Amino acid sequence: MKKLMSILSVVLVCIFAIGCGGQMSQEKREFTIVTSFYPMYIDVLNITKGVEGVKVVNMTKPQTGCLHDYQLTTEDMKTLESADVFVVNGAGMESFLEKAAKQNPKMKTVEASNYKDINLLKDGDEENPHVWLSVTYAIAQVKAITAGLCEADPEHKDAYRKNALDYCMKLEKLKEEMHSELDNLPHKDIVTFHEAFPYLAKEFKLNIVSVIEREPGTEPTPQELEDTIKQVRELDTKVLFTEPQYSPAAAETIARETGAKIYQLDPVVTGEANEGAINAYIDTMKKNMAVLKEALQ
Repeated sequence: MKKLMSILSVVLVCIFAIGCGGQMSQEKREFTIVTSFYPMYIDVLNITKGVEGVKVVNMTKPQTGCLHDYQLTTEDMKTLESADVFVVNGAGMESFLEKAAKQNPKMKTVEASNYKDINLLKDGDEENPHVWLSVTYAIAQVKAITAGLCEADPEHKDAYRKNALDYCMKLEKLKEEMHSELDNLPHKDIVTFHEAFPYLAKEFKLNIVSVIEREPGTEPTPQELEDTIKQVRELDTKVLFTEPQYSPAAAETIARETGAKIYQLDPVVTGEANEGAINAYIDTMKKNMAVLKEALQ
């Protein structure tokens, strides 16, 4: 009897171990997509919507903003260790890409700005990475990300493509609405906070007369401030656009000197990291459209 009980115990232990092993294997099969920052997170949430067995993690905090000069943290490196795919904007936004790839050689990196229909603008000798603020290019980025995910995870490629098509149709509708509201505005000259909006300006025929802070978070020099004040004084419609992610102090100084009115444009780089983020790009761009319409009528 004791021998029988001993055999049964061994069998039960083996069954439990197999069960645990199966569960671990199932966990390993979960396909993990890590995004570099908020605009990429929004895109990937839309592309992977409702796809079982796929996990989406945004590497940086959703309040981080643009990744200018961002340095990887120990926590970031741990997050990337679990990534099957790392979805990034590219075009120089993530200066840490080489380090991330070296630390995780098996991880596939998908650069959303690396797409045939995207022609990068330049700030001097450097490419401007704020591609997503053109709705046309935002659609191109969704296509680039979808192609990369389908290649890395062919098991879910049909679901990715269907979701991407649905999202691109929504973005096309947004684009049509924005062109209808903005193309024929009587005033086109704007002064922006930093170099986030050239792609938006190009798409909707706006003219960026001056930029308040070339490097976000860095106060303009007295000479730069004086030059901007002079340019604003010459405008028929004196409007300045700040961003919710940065202090408006320099813009407020210019406004006091020129009588310009301050508005706010959001580059869609911060927000909530939850299911509500799936609509964040469209909702924020509609708000930007309303702000531009009010300011430039």
